[in-house]
Amino acid sequence: MSFTFQMMTQEQAECIANTWKYEGEYAFYDISADEEDLAEFLDEGRRGNATFSVLNEGKLIGFFSFNDLNDGTIEIGLGMKPGMTGKGKGQEFTEAGLEFARSKYSPSAFSLSVATFNQRAIKVYKKSGFTALGTFIQKTNGGSHEFLKMEYHL
Repeated sequence: MSFTFQMMTQEQAECIANTWKYEGEYAFYDISADEEDLAEFLDEGRRGNATFSVLNEGKLIGFFSFNDLNDGTIEIGLGMKPGMTGKGKGQEFTEAGLEFARSKYSPSAFSLSVATFNQRAIKVYKKSGFTALGTFIQKTNGGSHEFLKMEYHL
């Protein structure tokens, strides 16, 4: 699969926010599940130049956001189109995003946080080179949820 990264457009952000709905417990990742996350995702100014759409053969299949933590670490956020999840494409998708970020930012490390129930994603991140640092509780989606902080050193 080949991936093209481009700055996310408003139309793409609205498409993701309004139509990407995950099944079962993964509905936790619907952009609309948290009002604050939704407002930030839909605000072009707040997305800035750090949120990228991922295309395959011209079709929107995912996104990555990159936050420079000013210590050489890039914190990433990502999402795949619901119909593509659980099909063995996650590692390739994740590694394509890391490669894009390496060339754009030249970081010394990456970090991310993932809900601890999402063992499917944790497995992908570990295969991609991330190691677990520990868990923390974060208020989001109307409650307090446990997340796993992960890091990847280059």
